[in-house]
Amino acid sequence: MKIVDLITWFEAWANPSWCESWDNCGWQIEPGVLQEKIRVLVCLTPTLAVMQEAIAENANLIFAHHPLIFNPLKSLRTGEAIAEMVRLAFIHNIGIYTAHTNFDQVQDGTADVLAQILELKEATPIEVTQGGLGYGRVGLLEPFLTLQELLATIQTRLSPPNLIFSPSADLQQTISRVAVLGGSGASYISAVAKTGAQAYLTSDCKFHQFQESRDRNLILIDAGHYATERPACDRLVQKFQSLNLDWVQLSQKDEDFRQFFA
Repeated sequence: MKIVDLITWFEAWANPSWCESWDNCGWQIEPGVLQEKIRVLVCLTPTLAVMQEAIAENANLIFAHHPLIFNPLKSLRTGEAIAEMVRLAFIHNIGIYTAHTNFDQVQDGTADVLAQILELKEATPIEVTQGGLGYGRVGLLEPFLTLQELLATIQTRLSPPNLIFSPSADLQQTISRVAVLGGSGASYISAVAKTGAQAYLTSDCKFHQFQESRDRNLILIDAGHYATERPACDRLVQKFQSLNLDWVQLSQKDEDFRQFFA
């Protein structure tokens, strides 16, 4: 299979036309690799560390969830990370492709993988976009868990460096309905509250969003951006492996850009 074949297969599943207007999905850098046999490195975020890993592994495609180029560039200058990524991509003939908000919506995308990790039943989108797909998932826990058990499950299965949750008078509260959305999902608090979910797992939540969630009688759980989206990258590697590619690997240099002082 050539790189062009992989991209065609992927875009038939997660159409880049579903990308939000503010987003940037698809090719970030294409230095002429479309007809090459695939050696693909999958990552959450394309960084210089991931690029150096791709070079060391003789990869010719970095397949990322987060865009390399998000805001319109005004210049490319020596010493800037994006400029160096572009320089190395062309020198070493490595393409960079991004699947962001289109990958968030699809079956087995970021939201679905989170729902599967928590073993949610009858999971449906928090917000439907097209064809039964959409952002986030909300479903049932079977068996029900206490809030303490749910938090412990999230900690065990996602391994976030820091797990933040709304004030609760009772960690023994029974939780039966949970919503999830990988990455920055606080803007969906209002939509989640309307689903009847008792708890909402997402990331990048601000102080007053925890207040809003509490006021809506919704337990907000922030496990961090990396922990809530990295599992979907692992699932993507599994899907690519099923296509019998020449070489595919999950990046070992992907980073959680936050550290917490113990």
